[in-house]
Amino acid sequence: MGWTGEHWGFVVEAYYENNRSVITTQRAFCTRFTLGRNAPVPDQKTILLWISNLRATGSTLKRKSPGRPRTIRTPENMEAVRASIQQSPKRFARKHAMAIRISSRSLRRILHADLKLHPYKMLLAQELSERDHANCRAISAEILEQVPAAAVLSGDEAHFHISGAVNKQNFCYWAERNPRELQERPLHCPRVTVWCAVADFGVIGPYFFEEGGATVTVRRPVR
Repeated sequence: MGWTGEHWGFVVEAYYENNRSVITTQRAFCTRFTLGRNAPVPDQKTILLWISNLRATGSTLKRKSPGRPRTIRTPENMEAVRASIQQSPKRFARKHAMAIRISSRSLRRILHADLKLHPYKMLLAQELSERDHANCRAISAEILEQVPAAAVLSGDEAHFHISGAVNKQNFCYWAERNPRELQERPLHCPRVTVWCAVADFGVIGPYFFEEGGATVTVRRPVR
């Protein structure tokens, strides 16, 4: 039951007025607040706790724990997190938390709420040579000459890497602004090559390309 300040004050007064008798105090409590025979009253443990708190603190309220502060977002920890991120911005948040010895949840609160930092994903792009740029320009010019003006055609190839490629879902970069982190990878690492196009009259493909049991890059000869 939730006891009020009036209950606490009366119990303390009755306890000392009745020669520190818990039973007499409980009876006086029932009389004072017009309680029935089976109505709940403060038990012996509660009464003695209120008296103990009064002697120790001058109040019947529960004493606060003398333990460490509940907050972990102190200026010292914020500066430690900032220094750790500046030194290794590509490290996972949980590893920063382990190094600083705070919880991962507290570290993320400091990163987002206090330091205004955000995790950015790496952008994966195909590594192109000078020959690739020349071929792209030539093919674009040829398409513009051969495709009717009323048709809209857009096609491209994609390489689904079997191994050796970075999984951008497991990679992040902590920074205030997007650093535009880019990873270029070799064109001929193990992969499956797929080509598809979209036009106003429908979808063309997808087509899977192999040569001699190995995937190849989709190239059109330049005339």
